[in-house]
Amino acid sequence: MTGATRRGLIAGAAAALLTFAAAAGPAGAQSPPDGRLTIVATTGMIADAVRQVAGDRAEVKALMGPGVDPHTYRQTRSDIVAMTQADAVMWHGLYLEAQLESFFADLSRHKKVFALAESLPKAELLAHEDYEGRYDPHVWMAPRLWKGVVLAARDALISLDPAGEETYRRNASAHLEEIDRLADYGDSVMASVPVASRVLVTAHDAFRYFGRAYGFEVLGIQGISTESEAGLKHIEDLVGILVERKIGAIFVETSVPDRNVKALIEGAAARGHKVVIGGELFSDAMGRPGTYEGTYIGMIDHNLTTIARALGGDAPSRGFQGRLAPAD
Repeated sequence: MTGATRRGLIAGAAAALLTFAAAAGPAGAQSPPDGRLTIVATTGMIADAVRQVAGDRAEVKALMGPGVDPHTYRQTRSDIVAMTQADAVMWHGLYLEAQLESFFADLSRHKKVFALAESLPKAELLAHEDYEGRYDPHVWMAPRLWKGVVLAARDALISLDPAGEETYRRNASAHLEEIDRLADYGDSVMASVPVASRVLVTAHDAFRYFGRAYGFEVLGIQGISTESEAGLKHIEDLVGILVERKIGAIFVETSVPDRNVKALIEGAAARGHKVVIGGELFSDAMGRPGTYEGTYIGMIDHNLTTIARALGGDAPSRGFQGRLAPAD
């Protein structure tokens, strides 16, 4: 069976299940007994933004947990059921959930569907290096830019539940203030990294907004999408950069296999240059639910702190709120 045939069968099955669920009508759409909204979100970052704004007025379910790659994620049967039964679905957009776009187009005919990051001004977005006319979706890497997604979540919730507007506005304002404090912390610790060391090498190109925000050169082994392959020449070129510029630390990501990172380390070692793993960064997924790193604030705090300390900057080991898990 070819890849195209397999994708066609999956899409056909999803469409059939969606049609069946939609035909079930209002009986299939059940809010919690306490009357709260039920929201299904795709990524952990989107789910966290909605939870922060909604407070106790909504029950929010994230489809993609720790370590899950949204670039390649495909909806499961249970996902489809959850989405068709929810009051609304909130996803990121900007081609992050590339395999789900056609499904969401179909779902939007039956359900309230919001692509929150699509609301960001296009002038603030970076072009997608792999797909013409698309944008780099990794906007959460720049806290001040992410504030626009929080505002989009607020507006979506108000449209669904006008009676909760005061609560949504109050919660959003409080969360935006916390994001501002996080961004200020980022300014401080990133400025402490020596200029010559402000080079971030990671498994895939998810940190361009981070680089723009904090003045770092960012080199991804794979492209913006994890579906892009890292060619042998690109690996060799990156090894040459590591050796020539004496870059001593590179980073793995929680949602991307580390084989290419290990190839860089081995390639540099073969040329007499030692490179170590500076830490594990959260790129396309957050930490475990129930942990500080399983929130947007904790995810970015972890990244900022890990990068600064690995590249010679000055940052507290437990982060800007003293809540990061101790380093192993």
